[in-house]
Amino acid sequence: MQPVKTLILSAGQGKRLSPLTDDRPKCLVDLAGRTVLEWQLRHLHRAGVTEAVVVTGFRADLVEAEVARLTLPGLTIRTLYNPFYSVTDNLATCWLAREEMRGGPFMILNGDTLFEPAIAERLIGAPPAPITVTVDRKAEGYDSDDMKVLTDGDALRAIGKTIPEYDAESIGFLRFDTEGSALFVETLERIMRGPEGLKRWYLSVIHEIAQAHDVVRVRSIEGLDWAEMDFPEDLVRNRALTALWAAEAV
Repeated sequence: MQPVKTLILSAGQGKRLSPLTDDRPKCLVDLAGRTVLEWQLRHLHRAGVTEAVVVTGFRADLVEAEVARLTLPGLTIRTLYNPFYSVTDNLATCWLAREEMRGGPFMILNGDTLFEPAIAERLIGAPPAPITVTVDRKAEGYDSDDMKVLTDGDALRAIGKTIPEYDAESIGFLRFDTEGSALFVETLERIMRGPEGLKRWYLSVIHEIAQAHDVVRVRSIEGLDWAEMDFPEDLVRNRALTALWAAEAV
């Protein structure tokens, strides 16, 4: 299976990175001369992805300008605007993009996840499964902001920041085949009709699916480089990491 389409969830502002994000979304924060979004698109391109849909929200005009500026032969990049980004969480962003998901295969990437191309290649090349979640493991333990995962062999049994048992963390990069995309869309449409839909994370849908169906698998990316853009203290490490990537590209 070759998922040629990747949805990048970049609608949020990233207020925890203020003042860097006071007038631009965190996907446009500069790291070693390129924005977070540009690093993502370049590494997806290197992994063989041929279509990317960037879901925008806060300062969509700036994200659209960034997309228009980039030229990556063989990669088609489109944007999809979420006008409700300021009053919803990212489950609603996925619901807005559900027509892009129908039929599969596709991948979902968080708008603040940096990754080396080998991570995308490993996810694309993972064994067939309805839903595949990339995971990493820490020797030093996990903190309250980590999206924790409980695994059973290659099966994902639970995912969430507050689950009581866990042995890995999600990096915010998932793959869906035709069966998985149908189940995901069906579940998120049901949840969005309920009172809690606007405030739920899309990974809570993955948790719900994993609890009810044995269809969610994990793909370890241990030993490969990735990072998140959440807090000002992340900038030092992320700038160092992307500086290495920039040097390797020369």
